[in-house]
Amino acid sequence: MTANPAKRPRGRFALTVLSLVFIAAFLGLIALGAWQVQRRAWKLDLIQRVEARVHALPGAAPGPAEWPTVSAARDEYRHVRLQGRYLPAHDTLTQAVTELGPGFWLLTPFRTQDGNIVLVNRGFVPNARAAAASPPPTDTQVTGLLRLSEPGGGFLRDNAPAQGRWYSRDVQAIAAAQGLGPVAPYFIDADRAAPLPRDPGVEPAWPVGGLTVIKFPDNHLQYALTWFALALMVVAAAARVALEERRLRRAARSPDGLQ
Repeated sequence: MTANPAKRPRGRFALTVLSLVFIAAFLGLIALGAWQVQRRAWKLDLIQRVEARVHALPGAAPGPAEWPTVSAARDEYRHVRLQGRYLPAHDTLTQAVTELGPGFWLLTPFRTQDGNIVLVNRGFVPNARAAAASPPPTDTQVTGLLRLSEPGGGFLRDNAPAQGRWYSRDVQAIAAAQGLGPVAPYFIDADRAAPLPRDPGVEPAWPVGGLTVIKFPDNHLQYALTWFALALMVVAAAARVALEERRLRRAARSPDGLQ
């Protein structure tokens, strides 16, 4: 039986090109897997730092001197406190969906004892309770989590300040619409003032604070294993090609051309 002419050993140039393709694919996949491992280490460190901030005792909120340097990496989810009073004539409702259902976040500007203005997300109110109780007109202390501004919009919609429709907590845009002047580049998610009622028939005191969702997706290990598995598949494919090439060369060297 003669060798199939379609099954001939590849030339040196073709083998070189194929080898380079296998090597490039293997190295690229290994690099992607290693990058995901590094990303996972960074994500775990971030989660640990955020957890430490959230559960720490509240400290002073950044003042105007620190506003230009406020960043997500250093400040997001810091547990902070403010001393001063609310400015309830400037409430803003921004659309929200929480564990309590659909409704709004109720944002009210807060003037600190130093005269600075910080937007405070007092908490969630359902659609039927948009007109929540006004905050106390006297000096008070607010504690909560520092959050960075959410410019643009949300829920696949742009904010419409002229119509009073807000889909994200865009600090600067809300301040401009309310005529507040300079405000902090962040807002505060206020802590929950009282526990939620255990009886489902009893409504809580609106607004309900302390509903900040802190969740960091961590799929990096899964991605890393996928890239490494693909790299092993490239090795397996290269080994199969090498064995097939070796078999074809042996067949080509045999006197009668038998397989």
